Amino acid sequence: MVSRVAGKTEAEGLAYLEGLAEAGRIADDWAAALTPVAAELAALDAARAAERAAGVEVLPPEADVYRAFERPLARVRVLVVGQDPYPTPGHAMGYAFAAARDVRPLPRSLANLYRELHDDLGIDPAPHPDISAWADQGVLLLNRVLTVRAGEAGAHRRMGWERVTDCAIDALAARGGPLVAILWGNDARALAPRLAATTVIESAHPSPLSARRGFFGSRPFSRANAALEAQGAAPIDWRVA
Repeated sequence: MVSRVAGKTEAEGLAYLEGLAEAGRIADDWAAALTPVAAELAALDAARAAERAAGVEVLPPEADVYRAFERPLARVRVLVVGQDPYPTPGHAMGYAFAAARDVRPLPRSLANLYRELHDDLGIDPAPHPDISAWADQGVLLLNRVLTVRAGEAGAHRRMGWERVTDCAIDALAARGGPLVAILWGNDARALAPRLAATTVIESAHPSPLSARRGFFGSRPFSRANAALEAQGAAPIDWRVA
């Protein structure tokens, strides 16, 4: 059951957002972009605090909840949209599809990403699931929902995160290129209308349930690089060290 989100005033929301920026948890330009949903962010923070006070484990750790927004909005070149964090304790690290470096075995969706990366660009799969090297180059690895209860996949859907991530995606679309959006699966592909002026690469989700129904062979990595170069931008080095 999803916790109810207590309402917050605009002033409370702006103070919360300012605190995130001052602490370096989100970049200044992301703080500006997320101002329309500041009250929702503060309410979501209060809801997480209430769950934790009740003994519920919320993932990822609080310090990593906004990790996707730590690097500036201005530097984003590729948007990759996921669903919600891995619900297994110790896995989620604040980036879509990524997991903590010491996690074994690799999450199955990420293992399929690595397989397609090899087939697409000939890049050998990494031995670990930490793909933060992509974020370093301007790949925004954004989940639609930024938190989850341990052991309960999807537990924080419709709690308010979707409005926050819609706002973030709208800000990227309004900023313009160079930008490529990679949308895997029906949840992500539903965002295509918000990205009408952006180059969009769509396919099935890389999960084991759907990867063979259009993800394998879709060549998203080479297609994203070709689109970036067509926009006059440098390609992404998709290797994971």
